[in-house]
Amino acid sequence: MTTPPSSLSLAEDVQTLLSQLAERRPKRIDLGLDRVKWALSRVGNPQDHLPATIHVAGTNGKGSTIAYMRSILAAAGLKVHVYTSPHLVRFHERIVLAGEEIDDKTLISALGRCDAAAGEEPLTYFEAVTCAAFLAFAETPADVVLLETGLGGRLDATNVIEAPRACVISPIGMDHMDWLGDTIEDIAREKAGIIKQGCPVVIGKQSTRAGNVLRDRALALGAETFSWGEEYSAFLEEGHLIYQEEEALLDLSLPRMLGAHQIENAGLAVAALKVAGLAPDADIISKGIEQAFWPGRLQRLTHGPLIEQARKITGEDVEIWLDGGHNAHGAKVVARAMADLEELRPRPLVLISGLQANKDAASFFAPFVDLAAAVFTVQSTQDAAADAEKVAVLAQHAGLPATATHSIDGAFEAALTASQEGTPRILICGSLYLAGDILRENG
Repeated sequence: MTTPPSSLSLAEDVQTLLSQLAERRPKRIDLGLDRVKWALSRVGNPQDHLPATIHVAGTNGKGSTIAYMRSILAAAGLKVHVYTSPHLVRFHERIVLAGEEIDDKTLISALGRCDAAAGEEPLTYFEAVTCAAFLAFAETPADVVLLETGLGGRLDATNVIEAPRACVISPIGMDHMDWLGDTIEDIAREKAGIIKQGCPVVIGKQSTRAGNVLRDRALALGAETFSWGEEYSAFLEEGHLIYQEEEALLDLSLPRMLGAHQIENAGLAVAALKVAGLAPDADIISKGIEQAFWPGRLQRLTHGPLIEQARKITGEDVEIWLDGGHNAHGAKVVARAMADLEELRPRPLVLISGLQANKDAASFFAPFVDLAAAVFTVQSTQDAAADAEKVAVLAQHAGLPATATHSIDGAFEAALTASQEGTPRILICGSLYLAGDILRENG
């Protein structure tokens, strides 16, 4: 269907266009599907013309699980579309077309057409980007779509796929309570909103309360469940990742991504592909798991200004880790990984942390008590970032020695000299936006 021209001035500069989109509807989060469905209907309902789609919701591990699936499918020779958010360095990271980040021309065209199709009630930033992704996906040949929710599930703009090949729900924790509810059951109900009639559901490792909500919703819709600890599991054994079902066992390569939680994420990815009927043979799965990478998730920095600064000050290579986890569950898995590293190679741990203003700082810092020697807080460049002084006070209340700093460089210099017990291990953490700030200069 032909749509009128967008009222946006579609300059060749993508960033200008994105800024215009944000200004058109300043309220960045406005959950609901009516605007999205209307806009999509006026550009031919591209969401109904996609290849096999796997829809992923959850609180933690969504991006890593998608990274494993993408890598496995690519190793099998398939062309894969991917939609994730937020981006870390470049907006184009969010939309991958047949294995390659979307180009400027395609992105500008899709955004303009979808914005015009919305008519008198403009789409939010996320809605416009989601509609543009569906349009680009439908117009670019591929074999599979990997689709990540933005916030929640039930009213998320991605939740317009009527018959996904599989729905996947990664571990659910307490996050975005102002939008999704104050209890784990409330949040699980919102995530369960992606489950469709008769569509198989792969459920990652969950608390009992969250898992019960997900299975009850699936049962009500006649959707078969494939759950961690029941139908499948994954574990580390003698340097291998073992994926196990009732009548099958795969001996696979370990992920290169650090942390015990990555065993669980990789296992969830394998389960999802098997349930969707897209899993290749074990050798290809191993290759894909081994090659998978998801930036800003327990990523060790190996080059860039921070590494050079560390060498000048200490005269040696310093371990610098970067993680964008920003809630209690994410903090727990990162703290566990740091504790494992401490057992292998003892070094004092120093945190450089910046959080968003709407995050529960006390719950984030709690897992690092008795593990971190010091915390230096910073404020990221994102508008909703919490003030460094406030974050430092909250870290102190959680039981950590914390000091506010005014820049990453200042925090880093202080971190390098904070311990009297030798060169520290530095973890930069607390926000994906902070992770993006770091990777722009050190990626």
